[in-house]
Amino acid sequence: MKRDGHIHTPFCPHGSTDSIEKYVEKAIASGFKEITFTEHAPLPENFVDPTPDKDSGMNPAYLMDYFKLLKRAKEQYQSEIKINIGLEVDYIVGYEHETKQFLNEVGPLMDDAILSVHFLNFQDEYVCIDFSQEVYLQFANKVGGILPMYKLYYETVKKSIKADLGLYKPKRIGHPTLIHKFQHAHDEQIDDAADISELLKMMQTGHYELDFNSAGLSKPYCKEPYPPYPFVKQAIDLQIPVIFGSDAHTAADLHQHYDLLQDKITF
Repeated sequence: MKRDGHIHTPFCPHGSTDSIEKYVEKAIASGFKEITFTEHAPLPENFVDPTPDKDSGMNPAYLMDYFKLLKRAKEQYQSEIKINIGLEVDYIVGYEHETKQFLNEVGPLMDDAILSVHFLNFQDEYVCIDFSQEVYLQFANKVGGILPMYKLYYETVKKSIKADLGLYKPKRIGHPTLIHKFQHAHDEQIDDAADISELLKMMQTGHYELDFNSAGLSKPYCKEPYPPYPFVKQAIDLQIPVIFGSDAHTAADLHQHYDLLQDKITF
């Protein structure tokens, strides 16, 4: 069954104005039977977004409108496609309590959700690691190099897997190799296979799903999905549910590279 489990909406402050209906109708036309809208959840109120435009998460003032519109779309298209209402929730070191409180409030309104790491913390400073090539390389320099940055990223993802975020903690781990987004912006060859394998084993133990995220194939300094194919095969061997996600922020990007991934791996 064709399913896309990672889709953004016009509620994304760094996305597009494409309507929810435009996404849904494209999904139906493309033969998809199930989709999940996973807009970036509002960040904790006491967390300062390090990006210049402070636009990493949804404006909390629009959260209930988001749920209402998706509920309406779910009902409107129920005979044609299954629509899941969800969020992409950020795991931020030091903000576990706030995230748990938020999930306790909105969890009953969701069918599905993703837990992702975008923010890394070093010496009490946070950075959005996938924001730009410049931020990525500057942060690597700050932490002592590319390899230490990779290690910090994977340690943070491990913390997200182990974190107590309550009954409504998302069951799918989002793009767990996002640190590869700018891997061709530097000339170092990083062997992180052991780290990725450890993450997968932790996911297996914790009964998590894997977001097989195609967006990296469209990133000029990444050129591969998150995670790369060998680790998706490993996840399948570990019987971890693998859920395709296009991570579309525009209707044009919806289901991007699905056929390519499906040809390489059966998921």
